[in-house]
Amino acid sequence: MAQVKVGVHVSIAGSLDLAVDRAKDAGCNVFQQFSRNPRGWSSKPLSDPDCELYKKKIATTGLLPVDHMPYLPNLASPKPEIWDKSVQSLTAELDRCGKLGIPYLVTHLGHHLGDGIAGGRARVIKAINTALASSGSATMLLLENTAGEKNSVGSSFEHIGAILAGLSDDKRVGVCFDTCHAFAAGYELRTADGIASTLAQFDEQIGFSRLRLIHLNDTKGDLGSGLDRHEHIGMGYIGENGFRRILHDPVFVRLPLVCETPVDERRDDRGNIAKVRELAA
Repeated sequence: MAQVKVGVHVSIAGSLDLAVDRAKDAGCNVFQQFSRNPRGWSSKPLSDPDCELYKKKIATTGLLPVDHMPYLPNLASPKPEIWDKSVQSLTAELDRCGKLGIPYLVTHLGHHLGDGIAGGRARVIKAINTALASSGSATMLLLENTAGEKNSVGSSFEHIGAILAGLSDDKRVGVCFDTCHAFAAGYELRTADGIASTLAQFDEQIGFSRLRLIHLNDTKGDLGSGLDRHEHIGMGYIGENGFRRILHDPVFVRLPLVCETPVDERRDDRGNIAKVRELAA
């Protein structure tokens, strides 16, 4: 079996191009980043020299970069001001990824804030259609499944499939599958039968051709808990045996794997990358 393509989310502290250095130093084949401060609405424009340096380092290292939307946007929000700012943020992030040559942008679908899943889903569809129509970026937008927390949009494959079906330009949109979120939402990933059932449901509702990236995370919450709390690979409820099965399944192992795992006294990023490679061997 060829070596899995695995990495982690890295910091852009200092400058964007340093994210590439950090990913290389950690032993990544793929890495995820924010292109800007993820905790605010505004962002500093990208300069041409910064973009060129970033792209030069990507070309030199051969790493696969993935960008992630910041925290504040909520594409499902029923509040017009928040929804408008969220659409603007998504459009701007697609444009930033285009300038940096980043092929994938991962987004959460947001929360409907209690006015119903149908309304939230309709607003997500409108938001994505608006942003894609406003951005000429070649970057593919990846919709990430959620953990089933209260008022969330996108915790079921059926709901993600319905959003994809409502898009005007669905060829520019794929899916990022998060193992922690799927497990927390009730999709079994510990057993061979559970993985087969989960993937069969995914293929029926969404289709494997849409699946472009895996967020490989263990979880501090049990099956169906709705708890979005990531854990080191093999140390949570999915466990080493679960990840060994995941990492020997041809659907998962062919894709880039990004760990969004803790860094603490038990294990760091290098340790989680090493554990993934060990379990995939």
